[in-house]
Amino acid sequence: MPNICIIGLGNPGTKYNGTRHNIGKDWVKSVAIDTDLDLQVKKKIESTVGLSGDEKILWGYPNQYVNESGNSINKILKTNNFNLEQIIVIHDDLDLPLGTLKLKIGGGHGGHNGLKSIISHAGKSFIRLRVGIGHPGNKVDVTDWVLGKFKTAEKDLIIKSFYKFNHVIELLSNNDIHTAQLKLHTE
Repeated sequence: MPNICIIGLGNPGTKYNGTRHNIGKDWVKSVAIDTDLDLQVKKKIESTVGLSGDEKILWGYPNQYVNESGNSINKILKTNNFNLEQIIVIHDDLDLPLGTLKLKIGGGHGGHNGLKSIISHAGKSFIRLRVGIGHPGNKVDVTDWVLGKFKTAEKDLIIKSFYKFNHVIELLSNNDIHTAQLKLHTE
């Protein structure tokens, strides 16, 4: 049985690929490409999942919209006998500067509807990898911002963040969350 489950949030459909809101799902898909991970659609749990080669990590993403992802995550939990503390959710965060990574254990939803859905369906003691997407500056622009694609100049920062994340995957797979936090938060 895997040690952890890393779930990336994102909306279904190709039109959302590369958007700020899809960063979690896009990162899981990138890991799958980089490691020849076989991601398969599982209708029963309304998700796409795959087991890492060393069988330490179940990777995946809900096949529902971000705002409805709690139901899928709850099904992943129950089907795989995970404790909520074994779930790491990768999601976009408006409150962090672009490319900043923060690993957080538990907490509230901070206005993120995907997290709100997970908390209401499963609880709040899961681990979050918050990926900074910056803020448009005006609250009325938030929806267009999160559903918009990264600008060319922003992509380099996001790629660097992705590589930073790659450097802590081994720590995460061994449940060494605190060392992963130190590494992400001090570099």
